[in-house]
Amino acid sequence: MRTFSAIVVVILGLAAAGLYMSAYMVRQTEQAILLQFGEVKNVINEYELDSQGRFVNDAGLNWKIPVVQEVVYYDKRVLDLDSQPLEVIVSDQKRLVVDAFLRYRITNPLKFYQTVRNEMIARQRLGNVLEASVRSVLGAATFQDVVRDKREALMGTIRDQVNREAETLGVNVIDVRIKRADLPEANSEAIYRRMQTEREREATEIRSEGNAAANRIRATADREATVIKAEATRKSEQMRGEGDAERNRVFAEAFGKDPEFFAFYRSMQAYEAGLGSKDTRLVITPDTEFFRFFNNPGGTTSPAN
Repeated sequence: MRTFSAIVVVILGLAAAGLYMSAYMVRQTEQAILLQFGEVKNVINEYELDSQGRFVNDAGLNWKIPVVQEVVYYDKRVLDLDSQPLEVIVSDQKRLVVDAFLRYRITNPLKFYQTVRNEMIARQRLGNVLEASVRSVLGAATFQDVVRDKREALMGTIRDQVNREAETLGVNVIDVRIKRADLPEANSEAIYRRMQTEREREATEIRSEGNAAANRIRATADREATVIKAEATRKSEQMRGEGDAERNRVFAEAFGKDPEFFAFYRSMQAYEAGLGSKDTRLVITPDTEFFRFFNNPGGTTSPAN
């Protein structure tokens, strides 16, 4: 009885193992090839359209013969491939460092398996095709076309060229883009130095123009100040002369009206100027004409005896 139970357990275990080895799962994001001794027997969940224009969807649980058959899986999603930075000489003999990438999808897994077997080899071949196409297409364009004017059209041409080669691998290239298109580092450094020199030259010219303008403004201001001062001096001298003339006229008119008072007033001014607070010494006789108002309030000198 125990022997029979053991045999049943072994049989059930082998059946379970065989069932496990016979089943395989294909996900929605995968497509698979069923091989029997290396020969393709079936393609599951292939990227293709049915008679109604819908994508074939036979993903899920499938069966195979253990040991005899095996399954190879490929991604059904959009894949990316980045190229190494390439130094390209464009048609106007300028060097560019170009960094491009492409997006592709495995649309024919059978052809893909027959030509490249796995994604690593496919990526190597697509990378070589992409680099060759980038060099040939951009090499025939100008620097301005690559950087600005015709970049989109150039990317379309590269995509079409790569796609023609990719179709032989069972791959469809969806898009090709340039991530970066710069001058080489040495050229960039030279351009930077040239730009720096140019900016310094422009700054020097602007400073020179500013200094020249400042000198012109300063000279104009000095000239105007000199003219204004001269005009002010002329007017002040004219006004001073007019004032002196007016004063002399008043004095003359006053002298004409009262000569005695005018003589008295002039004598008082002479006393004030000659007998000030300074150490003034006069060596004159008391009966001199200068002291006539001291000797006689009328200012007349007494007759000599």
